[in-house]
Amino acid sequence: MDFNWNNPYPTIRMPVMGRNVVSTSHPYAAQAGLKMIHQGGNAIDAAIAAAAALMIVEPVSNGLGSDCFAIVWDGNDLHGLNASGVAPQAWSPDYYSKKYGVDATGLAKRPMRGWDTVTVPGALAGWEALHRRFGSLPLGDLLQPAIEIAERGYAMAPIVSHKWAAAIPELKNQPGFSDAFMPHGRAPEVSELFRFPAAARALKLIAKNGTREFYEGEIAQAITQFSNLHGGAMTLHDLASYQVDWVGTIQQKVKGADGKSYVVHEIPPNGQGIGALIAMGILQNFDLASLPVDGIQSQHLQIEAMKLAFADVYRYVADPRSMDLTPEQMLNPSYLAERAKLIQMNKATHFNHGLPASGGTIYLSASDEQGRMISFIQSNYMGFGSGVVEPTFGVSLQNRGYGFSLDPKSSNVVAPGKRPFHTIIPGFLMRDEGGIAVPQMSFGVMGGDMQPQGHLQTILRMLNYAQQPQAACDAPRWKVNRDFTLDVESNMNAQTVQGLIDMGHVLKKVDDPYMDFGSGQFIWRLSDQLSDGYVAASDSRRDGLAAAY
Repeated sequence: MDFNWNNPYPTIRMPVMGRNVVSTSHPYAAQAGLKMIHQGGNAIDAAIAAAAALMIVEPVSNGLGSDCFAIVWDGNDLHGLNASGVAPQAWSPDYYSKKYGVDATGLAKRPMRGWDTVTVPGALAGWEALHRRFGSLPLGDLLQPAIEIAERGYAMAPIVSHKWAAAIPELKNQPGFSDAFMPHGRAPEVSELFRFPAAARALKLIAKNGTREFYEGEIAQAITQFSNLHGGAMTLHDLASYQVDWVGTIQQKVKGADGKSYVVHEIPPNGQGIGALIAMGILQNFDLASLPVDGIQSQHLQIEAMKLAFADVYRYVADPRSMDLTPEQMLNPSYLAERAKLIQMNKATHFNHGLPASGGTIYLSASDEQGRMISFIQSNYMGFGSGVVEPTFGVSLQNRGYGFSLDPKSSNVVAPGKRPFHTIIPGFLMRDEGGIAVPQMSFGVMGGDMQPQGHLQTILRMLNYAQQPQAACDAPRWKVNRDFTLDVESNMNAQTVQGLIDMGHVLKKVDDPYMDFGSGQFIWRLSDQLSDGYVAASDSRRDGLAAAY
């Protein structure tokens, strides 16, 4: 891609070049990953080290009780990992109705936070699977930077501090939260030292005995005892029986401004990555590149395509074992072409789902000079997840169970051992060269429902408009909300915003201090010659860093 290396948007970041790159939402984590490459490790080693460090330096977004997904290019093939958690065996609609009652529609009520939102955490099992298959350094070595940071402490970064403080009113009374994350009775302030000795204790035990400590050993015992003490349903059997899945990827072809054919890869459901692919597939029926990049028409088409995608995603996506449709049916080009016909060029539309033919998050990316690349995402869902923190080992637990439906008619209805609808999605871009697929970019955008929307907007800026990765990352974003109203960033072109309003788009500012407009990391391979290295971008919406050498 012959990028335009100018950046027309206000930014505090420059694109970073290097033969080895780790790009994350916090400088300590990027340096932890790069340290592993300096010690002879590879990109996957770097990603695990960075992921562990991020659990310490950005606990508002992830913790030892998180889930993760990854897409790995090992130098020859592409692999997809689903390490999202499953429901405890006790969970069912009946479990919730007996405990919390029913609402006016007759469906069971359930909390948004607390123990009854915690599915079996998958992140550490995900690390284990990645390390076993691709790692080159001992796991204990990969955890050393995170252990040191947790023991010695670190000065609080500005954006982490802001999001931390925003979560306190809702979570301060959750079990273990205040002891772990309110060391002075409040959130740490910018530049204030924060230590996390309990998490260091857990990481040392895992470094010594392996990740099964979390699922079968002393840490598992502590988690289940804490669950019993506070009315949770998690058992030792739930933890010990958990397994990750190698799931491959699903894909969508996109034509680039350079005339080349690219293929965007996402993890298949239970995640929402298919939403980005649906929207991209719909937009292949329009000449988007002929429209000004920040103009009304280009943004309108992308928004409408995303609304169409979400209409199907919210109706059909669930644990793949219970879905009514396959990803292949939802991505059928003929179906997407028919959906594209529903878009009116000068008017916003509220779309229903179609009927295809039968048949709080951290994201990081790493690459090395041998050509390995990893797209990795890890999350506790909403800021600090469930708010529950096991005190002995500092296990901050996600609230992914809130992603289930309690409607028995839904494909996503809660059930024992089932995975909920998931928001976190790593992405990967391949390029077609004479029928041969070559790796181009590992990428991702964190932030709840913003994630497929961020994938769509940034990828199209790079491929259709040749904007370099940092510019595509810095550009103002819009966000389609669950009710199909629209948020726009304050720096979006005022004429474009007014034009969208005139078309009937309803702007509605959603108070979402954690998710906001997402945050991405991007590593683009500069050529097919490994010696040419990569160019990386890190989103200025977080405290991040792309570190390279």
